[in-house]
Amino acid sequence: MTMPLETVPLDKDTQSLEIITVPCLSDNYAYLVNGPDGVAVIDAPEAAPLIAALEARGWEPGVLMITHHHPDHHGGTAALRARFPKMMVMGPKDEADRLPDLDMALTPGFEGGTGAGRCQVLHVPGHTLGHIAYYYPDASAEGGALFSADSLMVMGCGRLFEGTPGQMWATLQQLMALPDDTLVYSGHEYTQSNARFALSVEPENAALVARAAEIDALRAAGTPTVPAQLGLEKATNPFLRAHLEPLKTALDMAGVADAEVFAHIRGLKDRF
Repeated sequence: MTMPLETVPLDKDTQSLEIITVPCLSDNYAYLVNGPDGVAVIDAPEAAPLIAALEARGWEPGVLMITHHHPDHHGGTAALRARFPKMMVMGPKDEADRLPDLDMALTPGFEGGTGAGRCQVLHVPGHTLGHIAYYYPDASAEGGALFSADSLMVMGCGRLFEGTPGQMWATLQQLMALPDDTLVYSGHEYTQSNARFALSVEPENAALVARAAEIDALRAAGTPTVPAQLGLEKATNPFLRAHLEPLKTALDMAGVADAEVFAHIRGLKDRF
């Protein structure tokens, strides 16, 4: 099924970002972010859908911002560069040896852009060791935007290919500290399967039951389930709830350290 692009329009009065969701490959998402400093592409799983989305709007990207070294997040870089030769390519310095040539290697704490386009680079290890996320705290009057790729996913989190459970739990704690109205733009359409798993962990969570029904309706209509508000994620995503005593009790892990509970939940998901 080909999923439609979703648009969050640019508000000229508030200088909100205009964010375009671009489905790629079988279940990846890339994003176009149009703001006061120009157009950015976040991740490039493949070039053709991104080029089509850019050309349909008459946009030329100033920068491609890569989150981590897995090919399904940067495989379209060469073709995108060929089509837009002025485009700069940025990505995590810690993974530069496994990425296409970078014009700028980014380190955590770096900040650039103005107004709604102000972007902060966050270190979010776990899925890979050098994974970074891009956070726009002033994306709109309604709240910020977090491009988390395969760290925090809507209703889930990335598989631990390189990092430890402790690293990923620290990453999720960092992201949970962002404002609840932050919109989470993750890198895959995994939400429906993630919700089924979440219900196996917390079947009595009323917010989760309602959210799962909403997700099923969205997918039946071919509509992306991303983004999602962080506050809703904290109420329904089991990976963000490992510190809560009711969930620990439901897992027969009362009093167990939060990171251990997270590791247990991640193991359950790996076998789900």
